[in-house]
Amino acid sequence: MLKRIIQLFFILLGGTLGFVYLPNIVVLLNFGNGVPDWIGSPFFGMIVGALVLALVTFWFVDSLLNFFKTLEDRIIKAPVTDVVFGTIGLAFGLVIAFLIQLPLSRFNIAGFGTVLPIFIYILLGYFFFRIGSKKRDELISLFHIPARSKDKKRETRIEAPASGIPYKIFDTSVIIDGRIADICQTGFLEGTMVIPHFVLEELQHIADSSDVLKRNRGRRGLDILNRIQKDTSIHVDLYEGDYDDITEVDSKLVRLAKAMNGIVVTNDFNLNKVCEFQGVPVLNINDLANAVKPVVLPGEELQVQVIKGGKEQNQGVGYLDDGTMIVVEEGHRYIGKTIDVIITSVLQTSAGRMIFAKPKMLEKAL
Repeated sequence: MLKRIIQLFFILLGGTLGFVYLPNIVVLLNFGNGVPDWIGSPFFGMIVGALVLALVTFWFVDSLLNFFKTLEDRIIKAPVTDVVFGTIGLAFGLVIAFLIQLPLSRFNIAGFGTVLPIFIYILLGYFFFRIGSKKRDELISLFHIPARSKDKKRETRIEAPASGIPYKIFDTSVIIDGRIADICQTGFLEGTMVIPHFVLEELQHIADSSDVLKRNRGRRGLDILNRIQKDTSIHVDLYEGDYDDITEVDSKLVRLAKAMNGIVVTNDFNLNKVCEFQGVPVLNINDLANAVKPVVLPGEELQVQVIKGGKEQNQGVGYLDDGTMIVVEEGHRYIGKTIDVIITSVLQTSAGRMIFAKPKMLEKAL
């Protein structure tokens, strides 16, 4: 439909130009008496102009249509605030350009007063459009100042969900990990799951990495996102906004969580600590995994295979079926063997759980 409209526009334009200018061109060329009078008529010029531009449109109408579609896609994908404040900036720039070209219109030396205003309109319109879209947050703060206490920073707040359940904001690590999809399907996470656009961009960069391991991890993360989005029982929203003054994705997540009054979902130990320090609620998937592991207590006996040596001298290291590390004192001599051990202590952290033990036969010897 748009293609036909564009072609119709150029046909009408060609007809108008032919109606107005072709008779003058015939007179200017001065063909003499050898040319019939009807060739110099405006109606003949209208027909010729319409046919010429109708044929020309077949060469470039597809390219022009692709340009309009690309522009439309970029506008649709852009945040509403970018479009609104960019349009306001564009209008402001055009007004300034109009005021500048008023005195210039009096000087029409070699087309100077005609060409230069057009250039000014384009330059200032584009310039102020970019300023309006990039400075949207500062412009919003001029008209909306949220209530705050004296010792807290001013933050632009995002409206809370109607359900009253806080937003769950995913970071890159928890998406790549993959366990979040199963957790969402079980219903342990309620409310709206938010995927920030800058997290999605980071996933795309990882998926396009030249390193095979990173590329596979990025593609796995994108597959997990598609799996979550296709599940009708999970409500997923893509947050289009960004914080141009911040380069680190983790810092952007913390600021977004403050603005949304949301909860960061991660398995990144360092991000977990940063959120705790800044008073941002955080759900650590590793904490959840550790919480549902079987509880073991000092004094209990386990059977473990010692796989390798430990960091300290004479230590051996083994693993339980759930991946929990067991450090066996004096276990270096049992590397490659399955032995009975007695638990001496259990260390629980957000990074995981570590069990310390000693061989049972050594305990009997003592």
